Order: sequence, then C-alpha cells, then structure tokens
Amino acid sequence: MPTSAPKHFPLIAAIDLGSNSFHMVLAKTDQREIRILERIGEKVQLAAGLGTDLKLQEDAIERGLDCLRRFSQLIHGLPQGAVRVVGTSSLRIAHNRQDFIQRAEEILGHDVDVISGREEARLIYLGVSHTLADAPGKRLVIDIGGGSTEFIIGQAFESQLRGSLQMGCVSFTQRFFKDGIVTPARYAQAYTAARLELMELEQSLRRMGWQETVGASGTIRSVAQAITAQGLTNDIINSEGLAWLKQTVFALGDIDKINIPGVKPERNAILPAGLAIIEAIFDALQLEQIAPCDGALREGVLYDLLGRHQHEDVRERSIQALMERSHVDIEHAQKVEFKALEALDQVADAWQLSEEWHGDMLSWAARVHEVGLDIAHYHYHKHGSYLVEHSDLSGFSRQDQQMLALLVRGHRRNIPKDRFAEFAEEGQQLLKLCILLRFAILLHHIRGTQEVPELQLSVTPNSLHIRFPENWLNTNPLTLADFEKEAEWLKRIDFNLSAE
Repeated sequence: MPTSAPKHFPLIAAIDLGSNSFHMVLAKTDQREIRILERIGEKVQLAAGLGTDLKLQEDAIERGLDCLRRFSQLIHGLPQGAVRVVGTSSLRIAHNRQDFIQRAEEILGHDVDVISGREEARLIYLGVSHTLADAPGKRLVIDIGGGSTEFIIGQAFESQLRGSLQMGCVSFTQRFFKDGIVTPARYAQAYTAARLELMELEQSLRRMGWQETVGASGTIRSVAQAITAQGLTNDIINSEGLAWLKQTVFALGDIDKINIPGVKPERNAILPAGLAIIEAIFDALQLEQIAPCDGALREGVLYDLLGRHQHEDVRERSIQALMERSHVDIEHAQKVEFKALEALDQVADAWQLSEEWHGDMLSWAARVHEVGLDIAHYHYHKHGSYLVEHSDLSGFSRQDQQMLALLVRGHRRNIPKDRFAEFAEEGQQLLKLCILLRFAILLHHIRGTQEVPELQLSVTPNSLHIRFPENWLNTNPLTLADFEKEAEWLKRIDFNLSAE
C-alpha cells in the first residue's frame, strides 16, 4: 500500500498539555536514537480552571497560553511534522476546548491533538519503556495526572492492557481539599472515591498480572522523594512510607503548612489528593511497592513521532487491525485506495491538497470505507462511521478519528455538508477528499477483473470534470448511470460533476 515518503528531522519536540502541568521536550534525532536537549515544564493547573459547566475559565486559558508563548521560542522554525502537541484529560472534557486549541495553535504554529485516555496510556507506556532497561515479564505502569490516572500493563515496548480513570491530583484537590484544610475525614472521602473509580479496572489488571510496578508521574516521584528523604526507603513507595506521609500530612492539617523535604513547593497543594489516590491504588491492586520513573507521556510522544518518520507508524497497524476485525475485502479496498491517490495526484495543486495528512486521510478512508458492512448493508456508511470514530485506534487523536469517520460517513449517498463545516478551514479540504473517495469507489463499483481506464481530471473550486477514453462510457452503461446519479448527489452541495 502507498506510504508517505520517509522524512528525517534533525530536531523534534513534544508538548504535553496536562491537567496539572504543561511539559515540553526538545530532542535531537540520530538514526533511531533520541537525545534530549531541553526539558521544560510549568505548573498551569488547567483542571483547576474547569467550572461546574465544564468550561475552561479565562484565567486558566491565559495561564496556559502564557506558558505556550514561552515554549514557542524553543520550537520556532521547526517544520510541520517535527512537533507534536497533545492535550489530555482537561481538554478532553472541556466544552470550550476549541477556543483554547485555536489560540494555542496560533501561538505554536502547530496543531494540537486531543488524545483519548487509552491513547494517552499507550504513549505513556512507550515513554516509560524507552526510559527503563528491558526486563523479563510484564510491567504495570501507573501515571497519576491532574485530571486522570492511566494504567498500562505491557511487555518490552508493547502495551497489552490500557485503561484511564477519571481521578487526578488536581481534580481531587478541587473536590475534597479546595479550601486547603486536610482532615482524616476528607482524606477518607478522597480515598473512597478513588477506590470506587478503581473498581472499573482492578479485576482486569489482576487477571492479566504483572511482575514490576512503575510510576511515571510527578505525583508519584514527589511521594517517593518525601519517603526517601525520611530514610524509610531507597527511592520507592511502600506501605510503611505511605502511612508515615499520611500521618505527617494529617498532623499539619493545612496545605499552606506543608513543607516536607523532597516535595517541591509547587506540589504541596496537590499532595494530599495524590497521596489518597496512591494509597487507594496500593490497596486495590495489593501492591508492595511502586518505583518512580522519569519517562512519561512527552517521551512517548517523541518516540511515537520518530516511529512515524521511520515507517513504524502505529496508525498503519490500527487501520490494518480494524480492517481485519471488520472482514474488509482487502483487494477491493486496495483498488479504491490506489485510484483515490492517483486522482489526488492530479488535483492536489489546484485544490490545495498537497499536505501529508491529505494523502494519509484519503488512503485510510479508502481502506476502511466498508467496515460497516460487517454490521449490516443498510446504512453501512453510517455504521462504519460510528465504528471508526469510537474504536480504539492507537496513534490517532480524537480529531483524526472524527475526520476519518466523516469521510466514511460521506462516501455514499447524501453528503452531510454541515458536518464538514464543523472543521472550519480543514472542512473544505475534507469535503474535496470525500469527493475524490466517492469518485474512486464509483470506478470500482463493478468488482472483479474489469479494467479501469486512465482518466484525466480537471477541476475548479466547485467542479470536477472527468475525461474518459473515447467511447468508454457508452460501452459501460452502469458506470455512466453511476456518474449521472453521483452528479445529482453532488449538486445538493453546490458541486458540479461532469464526465465525457
């Protein structure tokens, strides 16, 4: 199948827009290796700026944008594809996230991808596995963020079970310790809330089992450092250390009074909530210890980015797996894909479809446009769209899946023009990709060995004209009827299709 030309960027960067802190890493690439040049992080506490209406308040947005203005200096001049920016829990649930994303993209000059909790978990595991020495057996990785906590069991570089729960050190601080007062009763409430969240995942984790437990978050590192500074452990978290730290926090009774060796001042406010979550995890999963690790989401994003440029794009595996699960006719899908990309080559300049993602989206849509047939033929384009949008497709951001799902939804019958308009500037480009996909599918309506001729395409912003070999349409009346019907469908969105 066609793939994008390999690229080599001497510098790449990853930016993690977390619910508690924003982080960025800048790295030099050498063959398949990454050398970190800069690490920078700032406490933004985006989750603290979520109102009861699940909208980000303006002061939280400004904190985030101010941070990104400083980050932008380090990535100034880096080309498209060399930087990936990912948003996590708070941006997943914020109803006005698009306001923040648009302003952030203007500052950074690069797209912001809001990733699902399971995709966040995959990238965290990737970052951890590249940071630690390879060890036999399975590894459980836990990352406590500001708004969510991720759990991953994997082996070597491959994650095998991934889960994301809606509990985090900032969101729990807002719920249980908002006024700064810490009491055993409030702590018990936070602990119980975490245990209830863990019920969703703990049985699945136990069934799979693991040999080593690693913590990837700043919260886990802070707790481990506090216990180590007391001389109770050697840079790990255990039950004895947790019990001491909990009693110490109770004795202080107020977040403003927390001044514990090993805990950075900016983490004092979220320490009680983070501690309650860690204790709940220890008890639910019957852990003996957690070893902190420096690798995290941002390192995972870097290695994932490097993999894409080295033709180890996990998105290709995700698409292939979806095709296999849905029993797609692979030979037919390849024919449609080839014809769609061939058409794209002819019109790319005129329709401004020359970016790498244009070809990727068209290619993937051609491959999965029939996944809905595994459910039913009636409205299979709608079934397929739902599957693409809601399946666990590793490597894809939420917006990626929504765009791909829209192409699948629009590949036959009526085109939902208003849905394309939701993607603003990219919507017009998506609509043209959809027209090219429909064109390729029509040419292969008759399955089997029928030869599809070489065609010449000419376009204007709102029209596509197809020149067939002389007399070919007259000798293929079904194809002629298909294109006449297609012209009627496209007329509904004020687009002119003609053929001769």
